[in-house]
Amino acid sequence: MNQAHEFDLVAIGSGPAGQRAAVQAAKLRKRVAIVECEVEVGGVCLHTGTIPSKTFREAVLSFGRSREAFGAPHIGNGHRAPEERATAEKLLSRVSAIVQTESRIQRDQLFRNGVDVIPGKASFSGPHSIIVQSSNGTREVTADKLLIAVGTRAHRQTGLAGDMSCVITSDEIPRLRELPRSITVIGCGVIGIEYASMFAALGAKVTLIDGRDRPLEFLDFEIVDDLIYQLRKRNVTFRLGEKVAEIETRDGPPRQALVRLESGKRLVSDLVIACTGRVGASDTLNLELAGLDADERGRIKVDSAFRSAVPHIFAAGDIIGYPSLAATSSEQGRLAACHAFDAPAGSMSSHFPIGIYSIPEISMVGQAEHALTKAGIPYETGVARYREIARGQILGDDSGMMKLIFHAETRKLLGVHVIGTGATELIHIGQAVLGLGGGLEYFMDTVFNYPTLAECYKVAALDANNKLTL
Repeated sequence: MNQAHEFDLVAIGSGPAGQRAAVQAAKLRKRVAIVECEVEVGGVCLHTGTIPSKTFREAVLSFGRSREAFGAPHIGNGHRAPEERATAEKLLSRVSAIVQTESRIQRDQLFRNGVDVIPGKASFSGPHSIIVQSSNGTREVTADKLLIAVGTRAHRQTGLAGDMSCVITSDEIPRLRELPRSITVIGCGVIGIEYASMFAALGAKVTLIDGRDRPLEFLDFEIVDDLIYQLRKRNVTFRLGEKVAEIETRDGPPRQALVRLESGKRLVSDLVIACTGRVGASDTLNLELAGLDADERGRIKVDSAFRSAVPHIFAAGDIIGYPSLAATSSEQGRLAACHAFDAPAGSMSSHFPIGIYSIPEISMVGQAEHALTKAGIPYETGVARYREIARGQILGDDSGMMKLIFHAETRKLLGVHVIGTGATELIHIGQAVLGLGGGLEYFMDTVFNYPTLAECYKVAALDANNKLTL
């Protein structure tokens, strides 16, 4: 230990990367602190990002499954009272409860591991020192190693008015006081698609705008086409290849937003959600005082050990860019702490799953068909549809599907793509087989519980085998 400094490691930010790095360093018997600018720990992931959006989704699904729990009781003579509408208060109260519980759990974990939590906003005052400003005053903290894990914030495009109550970013959705009847979502990325599908499931009229010709371009094209089809069935309108020219307010009541597109189209809605990307929250850190800089999106460049241009300063999580997932950020933080103190550490696995919590949800691991085609790799696919699976019928999901991709010569598994109920859970079987180098024979020979969605692996494998043996 370097006794010249107050701590061996200070993590700036208590999201998945900062928290996991702090706990890992503490388990290595290091003196560790986390600096967090919010009242509670957890970072963007817990307070405005992953946990709130996924909890909101579950509340929406629960409302759809059991409306009677929200109202519509029997009033006699076989009649039913008018169904009560979902409200922001009912749906978001669940979000608030989960956030509070998770924050307490995370704080307890840090306490049990002896990690100091220092409240306040951090900025560098030197290569080994930071200034922490809080309501209690200013404090200087020094550390032998530092980890930057401040995450990102929603990017508001130029031309999107910041003082309009009917124009918000995804970070502000947990603070909605009422549910809009019509929504314009700008941006068909993961966050835009997720929230668009949730509000559509609540019966809102949703329009999605994106300058690209396809949403979610990294996903398998067939899966995306299926998602678009299902969202259109819920009256979601796609305006692809379109760009926003300006937004203005139309006085009500109710007050609404008027979106003008560069093509001349005009869209009016109760709410505009700007999902136009995210930028690293590094602009207030005074990076130059530590000998660092950030790119035009506020991100910090690191090497494979998550070490920045200054050897004793590390960065992990969304602040370093792709893949910007809570799960990968957590693992990056752990590995960064191991590398910082020369503890045994492997490399980041390339077979990490991607989960999109839209309705229906999507998950993938490995390669997509268009990527394999571009690379000239011979492959064959096998498909299983939920309507063919007993569990799919039991769950009432007749539109879900799974696609397995195998190398046409070696029969090794190359990719798994799922859309439908439980996709983000189901994907992990394929992830394990892919990571262990398994292939078609594993699924052909394995017995899966019945009735389960995991049977899709067997059905898809049989389908691929039939095609390969023609």
